[in-house]
Amino acid sequence: MLTLYTADTPNGQKITIALEELGLPHRVHHVNLSAGEQHQPPFSEMSPNHKIPLLVDETTPIFESGAILIHLADKAGQLLPASGEARSVVLQWLFLQVGSIGPMLGQLWFFRHSAGAGKGKPNEQALERYGRETLRLLGVFEERLRDKAYLAGDQYTIADIASFPWIRSHPELGVTLSDYPAVADWAARIEARPAVQRGLASAKP
Repeated sequence: MLTLYTADTPNGQKITIALEELGLPHRVHHVNLSAGEQHQPPFSEMSPNHKIPLLVDETTPIFESGAILIHLADKAGQLLPASGEARSVVLQWLFLQVGSIGPMLGQLWFFRHSAGAGKGKPNEQALERYGRETLRLLGVFEERLRDKAYLAGDQYTIADIASFPWIRSHPELGVTLSDYPAVADWAARIEARPAVQRGLASAKP
């Protein structure tokens, strides 16, 4: 049995979506981040970085969302080619999400909604930096998706699952997809998938 410790955030949603897409039996344990449960045992003893998501496969804990997605895809034999160039392409787009999409969009969300938000002291330099980088990354996706159905090519993979929840959060970031029609089409097609809808619902407490 797989047990997922998660919360209703883009990183948490990645894994609930993947579990539904792959049809793997699992349990979901919602971690109350506001109450600091991520810093308390037993979660803190299993996750060195004290962050969700965390997957426990039998007795083995696996942290970091990208590593979890690879583990699940390999376990099920779906959504990630077993070897070769096709696998490499999926991993490149997955790591772009892990290394750039998540950190940049996450910082933009933070400076819009937490740091100085509602106190009349927004950090304009941070908002400009992370807003500009978010638009640049959307441009990378737009160029890729103009002639590709999905990020890694013709097939839906864990690279799409990883990026979709972050792109879906664009209204909270004050970003419109009107200038990125290929990205908007890609996101709409993914959101319409029944397993994606189940995964988004599963991430909610």
